[in-house]
Amino acid sequence: MEDVKKWFTPYPETYTHDIHIEDISLFDMLKETAERYPAHTATRMYQHTLTYQELYHSVRVFAGALQKKGIKKGDRVAIMLPNCPQYIISYFGIVAAGGIVTQVNPMLVKQELEHILHDSGAKKIILLDDFYTRLQEIRNRVDIEEAITVSLQKPFVPTSPDLSFLDFLTIKHEFHQPVIHPAHDIAVLQYTGGTTGPSKGAMLTHTNIYTNAVQSYEIFKHDIELGKEKCLTVIPLFHVFGMTSCMHLSILCGNEILLLPRFDLEEVLNTIKKEQPSIFPGVPTMYVAITNHPRAEEYNIESIRICNSGSAPMPVELMKEFERKTGAKVLEGYGLSEASPVTHCNLPFCERK
Repeated sequence: MEDVKKWFTPYPETYTHDIHIEDISLFDMLKETAERYPAHTATRMYQHTLTYQELYHSVRVFAGALQKKGIKKGDRVAIMLPNCPQYIISYFGIVAAGGIVTQVNPMLVKQELEHILHDSGAKKIILLDDFYTRLQEIRNRVDIEEAITVSLQKPFVPTSPDLSFLDFLTIKHEFHQPVIHPAHDIAVLQYTGGTTGPSKGAMLTHTNIYTNAVQSYEIFKHDIELGKEKCLTVIPLFHVFGMTSCMHLSILCGNEILLLPRFDLEEVLNTIKKEQPSIFPGVPTMYVAITNHPRAEEYNIESIRICNSGSAPMPVELMKEFERKTGAKVLEGYGLSEASPVTHCNLPFCERK
């Protein structure tokens, strides 16, 4: 017992060591936030915004369309998209319908894509129109019955029976929320590994993922103002780091998800200058690029207060220089897909190691 007390010593009294986790699904998490902050901006990508009420409505429409198209509880549906509002609508629409999200890295080559789609048994896929040809080349070797294409630039018309995302949303069907047992029902198949063989799908339940978001909030609860933060989301949502630290944590807190489809330094800096995000999860290469920009401080980067870095070690001198320019504190974290994913994080209230 004495060792336990020593373990808790760095934590201020305001932090709890026994967190109560609600028995709710990921869709219920979104629903609760939409009811609490209906008019708050949920997503922003360039000039396009969705409030939490609009996001919740779009998710219900998408889930209803999936059910109309035959998706039942436990069916796998793949997402192969860059960061965009359609990603979040698809993700929560799938879990709302009782389906299981199969995360697909858009950079995968044909053989890797075929392995994941075959291994997961995904029946449908939501993908960027740029990747449609890649899918068609393996279509007869996987179980995909229908593809839903997302266009971020000029319109794209897929081959029948496939549909565009906008056409899919016009399918009229009343959404019926299935019974979800959060602690046992799988929400996401997160493919990981691949260095020693084919990628394996880590099975993450609703409770696994929701708990990790609540745990992450507990660490930052004195720094995050509920419903008032903007999270710069340029790390990919298909990766567990972006999925949790950007999407789930923001939705849990009612904060704005500021979406960028890729890391382009000038675009990131101009977005920071215009939108003034307060939270920036990133990887060391992103912090290197911003820190080394000769005019970085002209972009009002001091708006960023909360930074967490993951996926690779953060050089100490880089961390110090970034903090000098922004006034923010960079907290390194560690996680793994099988753990939903955050397991460790430097604490904002004590010495970093």
